[in-house]
Amino acid sequence: MKRMMVFLCVLLTAVLLNASASVLYAEETTVSYALSLHGDLKYGPDFKHFDYVNPDAPKGGTVRLAGIGSFDSFNPFILKGITPAGMGLLYDTLTTQSDDEPFSEYGLLAESIELPDDRSWVAFELRAEARWHDGTPVTADDVVFTFETLIEKGSPFYKYYYADVTGVERISERKVKFLFRGGSNPELPMIMGQLPVISKKYYTSNDFEKTSLDPPVGSGPYRIEDFKPGRSITYRRDPDYWGRDIAVNRGRWNYDVIKYEYYRDETVLVEAFKAGEYDFRSENVAKNWATMYSGPLFDKKLIIKELIPNNNPMGMQAWVFNTRRPLFEDRRVREALGHVFDFEWINKTLFYGQYTRTKSYFENSELASSGLPGPGELALLNRFRGRIPAEVFTREYRPPVSDGSGNIRSNLRKALALLKEAGWELKGGRLVNSRGEQFEFEMLFFQPTVERVAVTYKKNLERLGIEATIRMVDSSQYVNRLDSYDFDMTSVIWGQSLSPGNEQRDYWSTDAANRPGTRNLAGIRDPVVDYLIDQIIIAPDRESLVDACRALDRVLLWGHYCIPNYHITSHRVVYWNKFEKPAIMPKYATGFTDTWWIDPQKERELEKRR
Repeated sequence: MKRMMVFLCVLLTAVLLNASASVLYAEETTVSYALSLHGDLKYGPDFKHFDYVNPDAPKGGTVRLAGIGSFDSFNPFILKGITPAGMGLLYDTLTTQSDDEPFSEYGLLAESIELPDDRSWVAFELRAEARWHDGTPVTADDVVFTFETLIEKGSPFYKYYYADVTGVERISERKVKFLFRGGSNPELPMIMGQLPVISKKYYTSNDFEKTSLDPPVGSGPYRIEDFKPGRSITYRRDPDYWGRDIAVNRGRWNYDVIKYEYYRDETVLVEAFKAGEYDFRSENVAKNWATMYSGPLFDKKLIIKELIPNNNPMGMQAWVFNTRRPLFEDRRVREALGHVFDFEWINKTLFYGQYTRTKSYFENSELASSGLPGPGELALLNRFRGRIPAEVFTREYRPPVSDGSGNIRSNLRKALALLKEAGWELKGGRLVNSRGEQFEFEMLFFQPTVERVAVTYKKNLERLGIEATIRMVDSSQYVNRLDSYDFDMTSVIWGQSLSPGNEQRDYWSTDAANRPGTRNLAGIRDPVVDYLIDQIIIAPDRESLVDACRALDRVLLWGHYCIPNYHITSHRVVYWNKFEKPAIMPKYATGFTDTWWIDPQKERELEKRR
């Protein structure tokens, strides 16, 4: 008995010592209601609603919107098929971003978020009340299933975006944990918060990898009520939406019905809007904005025309070269073709002077490079002298300019000199190589509004003896050709946020260049670019992030992978005068879909007057 007591005492001591050691060496973690990249949150734990909403906004009414092209699938997570606008209304994410903060996310499906100090993992505790549209709970199993399915079967984008996530664990019925490689990517917890969760139950009985027009089960504020394949889709606000009363949703999702009608021809969209066939339009054609929105409907305020400031980074809108094509492998060739794009004449003649030339991949933000590299940028770039263009260190990037007269002889001479260095020569009005083959390529587009700019560019190319073909295709063919990189030159928009991260791999990395369906349309395969992408992703603070983005910006710009286009720092919107919006507008969005509402009295008055 005595021996047994001694044994039990030793065992108990060991247990206590182990427990003490566990406490002593346990990770320091923080449990919060929100995430911020740098620890600054505008809204406290007891906030009632975002400042840019009206918490008492009335619910109701139908808003009609327009889409272009067609659709043939309700699965936005795979490469196959084209999905309709608005599919995001069906799916809730673990967290939701505040539209008046650049780097903050607040719990949506997740009630709380747990993080260690080194950010080597993140755990989300789901809200007990979170429900799918069929009434069943949203569980950790759904989150695990979502992540694993997107990685294994989803669009290639997810593999790059979640490349530093080494695993996902179900901790309990409502708690899930994501593990990260090395804890070196401080943005990863926020990236995982953006995960759109899909139903394991639904996709267990429905093939995830097939295109389908079977309305999926979601957990978001809207459901698909009706659709006509390729022609229209109608979403109805779920009256039993589980999240309607939580703080991040108060004052949001105010329309009862959101309906998209699809049009094949973009040229008819303006007239359809003015005829009252849909209610709100964001205009991206300068000529339309300057010439089409005037007359009695506007004078009588039946239709409102408004510029809403856009504080978001503009990213890069450009015509991109597919460097997988031998024709565009030489940087001098790409630079030469940039001299032929006469922005000043195009802006004056076609765009009524509304645009500014884009000169950064991070336009309209502090992340854009300017002047010569600073100390932080040089610390990243100096080791690559001789491997990247010398201009990165000696010149500020500026796109070629003209006097706007249409006479670009000086630019054409510069272009011809570069082409000659690259082995091309003008003979008998044709630009040919040493084998006598003419310089010719195809410009692939699906938006008719781009064609008039392309025609101007084509004419300037002809003066260099270059034969360019403009090929217009439908949206489905366009997507398929881009996914397989079956193009010479096309139009692209690389969007950016105030906090770039993993998506840069999908845009520029060597790995992405070798896989179908990524955003690396340029086909960039450069170890220096890969290194700078990693520095953006692992940046420990804002200053380091800015330096890394600016360094990458310079390398991309002087690589001449595209011909930068133009941008405008306002949202150009027109809408029938039946809407109201909050007194405070969100800084980084128009807020139309989720924060505006229909004023019943205005709607009745509008119907009488029109």
